[in-house]
Amino acid sequence: MKKCITILAFLCMAQGIAQFDKNHAIYSSGEIAFGNYFGIDANLNYVWHEKFSIKAGFSWYIRKPKSQPEAYESGIFEAIFPFLVSPTDRLETYQVSVGRVYKLNPKGSIRVNLSLGVGYSEFREPFNWQVQGEPFIASNYSWEYRDAYAVSLIINPKLEFPISRFYGFTLSPVLQINKETFYIGIGIGQMVGLLRK
Repeated sequence: MKKCITILAFLCMAQGIAQFDKNHAIYSSGEIAFGNYFGIDANLNYVWHEKFSIKAGFSWYIRKPKSQPEAYESGIFEAIFPFLVSPTDRLETYQVSVGRVYKLNPKGSIRVNLSLGVGYSEFREPFNWQVQGEPFIASNYSWEYRDAYAVSLIINPKLEFPISRFYGFTLSPVLQINKETFYIGIGIGQMVGLLRK
């Protein structure tokens, strides 16, 4: 009797998983982004009936500061640890998007995910540059940071290639606009999880 109940429970669970994966896709995606900033995107994605999508994620972008003086020279620390001690403009965004998915082939191994969303962004830029002598250990300038916060509009059509049910690639142009700055670029990345039927 115990064996019958165990087998019946297993079959019901397998049926439930099969139904879930027929109508739902849940996966993570990560991308390296290139544009007027350089950075990364990490997202959690949900697709319902291979038609509608919801995405929640985080992006982190940096660039050479727009305000950096022309006479700026780096020191040894900056050459060894460029992203830790170099002055940078930084844009970090927590975001949520909704979208519509269009399959470009019957198998669903090529699809477009057109998404539009909003984000909460933190923008940080160096200012108040002060000359501090010849560069050696540190740079020849010191600076302070100005922080600003804004709501961003995010337009992110994404070309997805789920080459298997559990792994795929992405190519996605991105436009992110807020009152402080904007990012325009393209991301190249991968998807891992339950991607398609």
